[in-house]
Amino acid sequence: MTVISIDSAPDTLTRDALAVLQPGFVGTTAPEWLLLRLAEGLGSVALFSRNIESPEQLSALTAQLRAVRADVLVAADEEGGDVTRLEARNGSSFPGNLALGAVDDADLTQEVAAELGRRLGTCGVNFNWAPSADVNSDPGNPVIGVRSFGSDPHLVARNTAAYITGLQSAGVAACTKHFPGHGDTAVDSHHAMPNIEVGLEILRDRELVPFQAAVAAGTKAVMSAHILVPALDPDRPATLSPSALNGLLRAPVADGGLGYDGLIVTDGIEMQAIAATYGIERGTVMALLAGADAICVGGGLADEETVLRLRDAIVRAVRDGDLPEERLADAAARVRSLAAWTAERSGAAEGTAPDPEVGLIAARRAVRVTRTEEYVPVATAPYVAAFTPVANIAVGSETPWGVAAELERLLPGTVTGTFREADTADGGVDGLCAKVLQSASDRRIVAVVRDVHRHPWMADALEALLAARPDSVVVEMGVPQAPPSGALHIATHGAARVCGQAAAEVIAGKEAGV
Repeated sequence: MTVISIDSAPDTLTRDALAVLQPGFVGTTAPEWLLLRLAEGLGSVALFSRNIESPEQLSALTAQLRAVRADVLVAADEEGGDVTRLEARNGSSFPGNLALGAVDDADLTQEVAAELGRRLGTCGVNFNWAPSADVNSDPGNPVIGVRSFGSDPHLVARNTAAYITGLQSAGVAACTKHFPGHGDTAVDSHHAMPNIEVGLEILRDRELVPFQAAVAAGTKAVMSAHILVPALDPDRPATLSPSALNGLLRAPVADGGLGYDGLIVTDGIEMQAIAATYGIERGTVMALLAGADAICVGGGLADEETVLRLRDAIVRAVRDGDLPEERLADAAARVRSLAAWTAERSGAAEGTAPDPEVGLIAARRAVRVTRTEEYVPVATAPYVAAFTPVANIAVGSETPWGVAAELERLLPGTVTGTFREADTADGGVDGLCAKVLQSASDRRIVAVVRDVHRHPWMADALEALLAARPDSVVVEMGVPQAPPSGALHIATHGAARVCGQAAAEVIAGKEAGV
């Protein structure tokens, strides 16, 4: 790799190249190389769960960054619900989008987002890669699911707008994603390139409706998706497509576009949909050419070498005539403009009163209970059988989920067991079911599932379990489908900690109306 040498006072081109990068790093304090790049012009820093231990530590970290660059954009992927970085170790205090969509109360969505923004802003995070405005039109979607407000475009639109309003009221910039809509995909773009085969008419009537609402609500940023939409561009994914970004997102409304003029940031450039096809250097230059202003990187590649590779690729592209210098300057100016907006609103979160219960209130309202006969609450410590699928990368595997911890609080002595598809390897589904029954003994069983409709082994195991123990309680913490007959079925519309608490209250008969 050829590294372009720079002195202690980088030229404008190099500073602009650094300004458009949003890199991550490893550790809970900023490494020296990151502080050096901030001094040289780096405009943003991305935080992940590996960087966050507590609000106090996070505040110290963001203060460390701002001691070098006062107007730095500090970004995080804090959707709430299943996708949390602030509370990755214990589970989120806020339900995710699907739960908010199940309630469909725009005022409540705004209140939840405002409190989430207050907590981010208090810790020094001023740029949130949320909300997800994807319409979850494919129930089998492996990467969106509960991260969407739902499958109705207009429901998604009004809650997206409310979320943006609430979040930005706390001085935290919203980043609406994943344009032009990742909801009708059966492939996770972390691993490969999704292909959405719909016509422009369906795209406008479904996928684009929430993004139009987001633009109208004043979203400060939009994140592009690494998805191929042949109706827009048969060759390039949206992140790299001038037709998608400049020709649709930025184009005037009078010309059929969305009329958006704010910051466009890419999804993680090291995701395989881009990296495996174009490489991260080429993908970065192509994204800037297409109309993106900022390059997200660091979920996987979180080191100085990656930052230098991308910086140098951008500088080289300008010097070689492959990337117009004015395009890079325009992108860097948008980054700095957003940084100025957040700097002006610094402290907005501190002026608002905390609303610590709003997340739990929303989670309780999102619970849906289906039963065919009068429910007998679980009165003694049950056995919780957690049927656990492989977590998608956006959610991560480090965040705990389920109802066991909350049931233990209500019913001390609760026992839990975790079961995975691998547990069917020897005795099949019957063998897995036998393990559950043996472990449970005479305890009441609470079966916890997540997107049971996407996992045949889970569906079969649940059917076998209910045949043997029809008094079991089923808790679906993913996207709910038709509930099994005969059992109490609780749909939480997400796996946040507060969703588990709301479900546990129903199971133990502690919630009104049970």
